[in-house]
Amino acid sequence: MNELLHQTVQDAKETLVADRRWLHSHAEISFQEKETTAWLCAQLEKIEGLTISRPTATGAVATLSTGRPGPVVAFRADIDALQMTEATGLPFASKNPNAMHSCGHDGHAAVLLNSARILAGMRDELRGEARFIFQHAEEVPPGGAAEMVQAGVVDGVEEVYGLHFTSSLPTGRFGVRSGVLTSATDRFDITVKGKGGHSAIPQECVDPVVIGAQIVLALQGIISRRLDPSQVAVLSICQVSGGSAYNIIPHTIQLTGSVRTFDKTVRENVRLWIEETARGIAQAQKGDIDFGYSYGYGCVVNDPALTEAASDVIRGVFGPQAVVAIGPQMPGEDFCHFHEKCPGFFVEVGAASEEKGITAPHHNPHYQLDEDALPLAVEYVTNLLRSRLKR
Repeated sequence: MNELLHQTVQDAKETLVADRRWLHSHAEISFQEKETTAWLCAQLEKIEGLTISRPTATGAVATLSTGRPGPVVAFRADIDALQMTEATGLPFASKNPNAMHSCGHDGHAAVLLNSARILAGMRDELRGEARFIFQHAEEVPPGGAAEMVQAGVVDGVEEVYGLHFTSSLPTGRFGVRSGVLTSATDRFDITVKGKGGHSAIPQECVDPVVIGAQIVLALQGIISRRLDPSQVAVLSICQVSGGSAYNIIPHTIQLTGSVRTFDKTVRENVRLWIEETARGIAQAQKGDIDFGYSYGYGCVVNDPALTEAASDVIRGVFGPQAVVAIGPQMPGEDFCHFHEKCPGFFVEVGAASEEKGITAPHHNPHYQLDEDALPLAVEYVTNLLRSRLKR
């Protein structure tokens, strides 16, 4: 552990927590992070040695150039909130209606902001270039990462890193995995088409509700009976809608769901099996379907060498017990777009505390972030980037 750096981080904790709370109370949903980005840029502009750019409407990049030849390394934090009403009762709860930081992105942004402050003050000890990426719209595909990559924010970058606070690990633990970390996240939409009519004379109708019910049940058999048991996928029907009255059989109903996979072949097979199953059931009962499938984020794949390098940093700063080997994670991440351009590593940072009652899952109106995890994340980021850019 670098004692001086550790003390610097501890001294910054009050500011770090205040930054996170400001961001939390001013939550803005994907593609609408105007106030958030303006505030972040205002704070970044106060840091000597940083160059600030706005490559997208609600994203920002701060660049620390040492003026000495060396690697170009980037670290990304997402900044958007979710569309939900907060129910935590915190004094710094979101002031914006139907917007809440229930996935920890306020913590991510505060950590990267404070890491930039600290590393800018250490510029004489570094070489090369550090880019601090504050990315909008992680929560809504196609996501902000794709826009930022297209805008060139990782052009010339040799390594890219990211983190996510997790309620699955306690504060002080870092979830690490080499290779595939997160799932691909896709959406499907099925319109079941029948022939509507009076509920009293169903024999003259083709009931899309009955067909749809059979489709919902049959799709569960794709995972249990068509997929190799050694492979992994999740298929969920999340929305069912249709009908206008209790005594009218509708012409159509809509089914919408999600698919999570870790393998490209499995991803494509599941898509084909969903359409095949749904269409076969509908046509067998004189109905039909319209089928739509939207490919979402790909898998985050951690580079083995960068995984080991980051793990060494965690062990060196926090001890060997801090590194926790984790399996593949089903939630998706658009960080995948960054490591398509260069090697990357993404870590899960523990931020749960049973002692404090901070155990609610992400995407939950009661979600809270253990603020004691914030300085640990800053210490990780600053030590990691310092190790990759040291003279």
